[in-house]
Order: sequence, then structure tokens, then C-alpha cells
Amino acid sequence: MTVINIPYSRSHIEASIPDESLKGVLESHAHHYNPEAGEAELVRTALKNPIGSPKLRDLAKGRKKIVIVTSDHTRPVPTAIIAPLILAEIRSVNPDADITFLVATGFHRASTHEELLNKFGDELLKTEKIVIHDCWDNASLVHVGKLPSGGDLIINKMAMQADLLIAEGFIEPHLFAGFSGGRKSILPGIVSGVTVLANHCAEFIAHEKARVGILDGNPLHDDMLFAAKQAKLAFIINVVIDADKKIISAFAGDSEQAHLAGCQFVKELASVKAKPADIVITSNGGYPLDQNVYQLVKGLSSAEATCQKGGVIIICAACNDGHGGETFFKWFKEAPGGAREIMDKIMKIDRESTIPDQWAAQIIARIQLKHSVIIVTDQCDHQMIKTMGFKAALTINEALAMAEGIVGQQATFTVIPDGVAVIITD
Repeated sequence: MTVINIPYSRSHIEASIPDESLKGVLESHAHHYNPEAGEAELVRTALKNPIGSPKLRDLAKGRKKIVIVTSDHTRPVPTAIIAPLILAEIRSVNPDADITFLVATGFHRASTHEELLNKFGDELLKTEKIVIHDCWDNASLVHVGKLPSGGDLIINKMAMQADLLIAEGFIEPHLFAGFSGGRKSILPGIVSGVTVLANHCAEFIAHEKARVGILDGNPLHDDMLFAAKQAKLAFIINVVIDADKKIISAFAGDSEQAHLAGCQFVKELASVKAKPADIVITSNGGYPLDQNVYQLVKGLSSAEATCQKGGVIIICAACNDGHGGETFFKWFKEAPGGAREIMDKIMKIDRESTIPDQWAAQIIARIQLKHSVIIVTDQCDHQMIKTMGFKAALTINEALAMAEGIVGQQATFTVIPDGVAVIITD
């Protein structure tokens, strides 16, 4: 019997799998990577050696209004480590600069005080100016043109009025943008909901290039890159983290070149060969990405890439914050025909008529049409989960029994402990 730890909330769940049935354990090499230095030193080194750009301190000279775009509570970015180093770099040459942290909520809810405290730490939260982006607050937004896709590009006014716009974040595989980080701080991070809807249309989500690990030819990425350039995103500091959310590498400099270098690093570590199986067990990497069902599309899409058609996906995720959005939940609540009805409705929606959160519903419906999905949680309403077309279990053992009841007791297993961290290849 092989015992595998599956991230769950702030802890782990143990899954015991018979050795003869286990096809493989798919993990990113990032989880076993030995960094060259400590976390803070890695960030300092990246800031001292920017890619395709002058140093941040040189860019900051003489700038009055500086905006630092930072990820929200749904991303495990170690801001408490990165932000003080960015501030020190700026203030070493420009102590009087007016600096604002702009929290890139994208289409998510606003971060709570507790979540900001967890992200920034007590000192930064007390001493620094922090503004939370609201994608529906028209007074805080400005229209700056059209996306390559034709959608309206509307960006946070504070960012557009900055003398220097920079961003901190992290790079990981992303299910339809290819990779997170870089340009994603702008779109969807600090744009209007109208712009997010145009970019996340059904046509693009269904595009063959809108997949994990792919940037070239990816229509969502093309829009995002254009938005970052229009916003004049001048400098980024993006980190790569391991399973313990510790920094293992850092990339700073030009928003496109530094991001590409980071993506290549992640791709080399995260790419693993598929091990097709009847039952695939995965997670969303634990907290903070397993707080709601909406975010589970990430872990589920990895499991989808190695699950046999008609097989079962088991995802361990606390979902303590519920479904993640009423507009998202509505897709399932108002579709008695389940995944087929949802998919048929979404694929009839043209690019200009995208409905909030349809992209997540589209991906989940795509997966549910091929697989049974069981969510393991003791922190979420099981009836709500069932309303969304999933099965629910309190424990991993209960889920395993349910899965074997569907595909048989001779089932094979593949385990992806952290479904967010891998790029599964053929």
C-alpha cells in the first residue's frame, strides 16, 4: 500500500492506494527543487539582475506616483517577503514617492481585512497605502482602447495615472492562460468586468491553444499581453513557489521577457507524462486555492488530462468559502439537464455577450461530460456540491468506495497531489 499526502486546506489528507493498482504519482519537480539561496535573497538577486530592463531603482528615480499591482487572497503570493524588498529598492532612490499597492481582485470578491493581514503582514498593512480594485466601479476605471479580440479594454484609473506601474506575483501553470503571472496582473487583475468578459468568452475557452502551458497562439494570452502593454506595465517581480508555498526562484524585469523566462523555468519543472487511469485523485494545492468550488477548475483540468473517459476524478478541497460566486452557482442551479444543458447554452453565447463566470462553468461542464467528479470536504455544504453536478464525500475513503462503485474494484489509480502545479503532457 502506498500512502500519499494530498494538500487540503492548511493540512493534508492521507490517501492509501494499493501498489498494484497505482499507475503513478504525478508531481512537479518544483516540490523537490533545492533553491540556490533563501527566499528573500532570491528576490534580492532577481531585483539586482533584471531581465530586459533597467533596475527598478533606476526606473523609480524621479517618479511621483508609483503603483504596485499585487495579487489578492486567492493567490499564495508571499507578498510579506517580496513587498518590503520592492519598497526598499524604490525608496533607496526615491524616499518621497507616493506608493500605492493595488490589489488585483480581477473578477473575485474584495479581500477581507484578515486576508490582507495574512498577505501583507501587520506592519505593511498599517504603514502602506493599499487599495482594492473593483472591476464594476466605473468611477475608478478608464477606457483605453480595444483588445485584439475586439473587446473594450478598460483599466483601473489609478494604474493608468501612475508614473511607474509595476507588479508582483507568482508563476504557475494556468488552465487556459498557459501560465499565471506577468501580464495577468493587468488582465484580468485590474481591468473592468466588461474586459474580463470579452477575454473569457466561450470561443476562447474552447480554443485548442487555450490550455495549460501554452502561450503561443493562445488568444487569451494575446489579449492579456496587449493589455499589459497598454497599461505600460514597466517592471515585474514574479516568483516560483513549491508545495509549501516557499519561494524557489524569482524573475524580475521587463513584463514580457522576465515572465517568459519564469514560464520556461516552471515548464521544465512542472511537465510530467500522463499516466491514464480509471480513478484520478488530486487537489487544488490546499489553501488558498481550495477555498471554493470556482477555483477547482484548475486541479480538475489537470486530472482531466490523465483520467480515462468514463473514469472518476476525486478532488480533495475544503471549499469552506462555498461555491465562490452566485453568478457561477446559478449556471448549475438553473440547469436541470446538467452539464450537457450548460455546455449547449454557453457555446451559443457570442463573444460580445459573455456572462459572468461562464468560463468556469464551461470547463466544469466539459469535465463532467466525460467524468464523474467527487469532491472530498468536511467544510462545505454537500447539497450545494450535488446541485452543481458533483458527488460529495466527507473522507477520502468514502470517496474511494464511491469511485470503485462506479468503475469497479479492479480500477487503476493515478494521483496528482497538487493539481495546480503540473503540466501533463502526452
